[in-house]
Amino acid sequence: MKKFINKVEDVEAELTRGLVRSKSGFLRQLPDSNVVVRAQQKKERVAVLFGCGSGHEPAPSGYVGYGMLDAAVPGSIFSSPTPIQIMKGIMEIASESGVLCILTNYTGDVLNFRMAIQMAQMQGIAVDSVIVADDVASDTSKATGRRGLAGVVLINKIAGAEAEMGVGLYEVKEVAEWATIGLRTIGVANAPCIVPAEGRPSFSLGEQEMEIGMGLHGEPGIKRVPMMSASDTAREMLDRLMADYDYRGCEVVVMLNNLGGTPLMELYILNDFVAQYLAERNVEVYDTMIGSYMTSMEMRGFSISLMRVDPHLKALYDAPARTAALCR
Repeated sequence: MKKFINKVEDVEAELTRGLVRSKSGFLRQLPDSNVVVRAQQKKERVAVLFGCGSGHEPAPSGYVGYGMLDAAVPGSIFSSPTPIQIMKGIMEIASESGVLCILTNYTGDVLNFRMAIQMAQMQGIAVDSVIVADDVASDTSKATGRRGLAGVVLINKIAGAEAEMGVGLYEVKEVAEWATIGLRTIGVANAPCIVPAEGRPSFSLGEQEMEIGMGLHGEPGIKRVPMMSASDTAREMLDRLMADYDYRGCEVVVMLNNLGGTPLMELYILNDFVAQYLAERNVEVYDTMIGSYMTSMEMRGFSISLMRVDPHLKALYDAPARTAALCR
């Protein structure tokens, strides 16, 4: 394992301190915790909190700041934050306007957030949640439903912008849920990452193999196939997105998300095809985001997200934001 780290047990604490020290003007780390909050808490507004495992940087802490999150709660690498960690974040940012928690649909995240929300509500705090489950490659026959993927970043942007407008908790939740209805994501990987605590690849693939539909933590995808060209790979992924949600005649935001080890060159090559594919199917691209938004450490691969937008969602998407990972 070749990684520029110190002690394995210090990875999460050191990465959080490093991020906060890079943006000390608007980020603050809670004492004895990896919870990151705004240095200047907004007043009389709904607060927005997002939590997930570490290893997905810049998510979650990179999205704390004006126009997006009020707090981020990172767990250990690829592990859900604990109810106590989530509760600390909620308590720090809570006001009379309430708190909206955003999470991805993994069993641990759902259970731990549910416990933390119940504890906060017992203390008289208005708290609600939105669960993002945008992965079309997940097995919908299971009781847990679909996994959450990089599309949650777009929901953070939408919810954060709505909250800045001073509306109520119900309105912020409603617009976030509306955005999730038209949000779909699918990923692909051709090489694994190495979790520091384990010191070995998270899964194995042949030198000329890739897996379509793989999850952020190396969960199995839909199928394992020989490496394909950029166009053929993107076509298969987009076909699955379009089969799951009919985007024809819609405006969409496209997110091409680097899982960590894919050169920007390859993402631009992929987007050349994505733009052509969508135009041929009467899908109008409102904007395209290309970069590392929710990674899996150094995993080689990418995901494609499509989010249907209307005039209100476009205004929220375009609204100003100042975070370590996303500025507008």
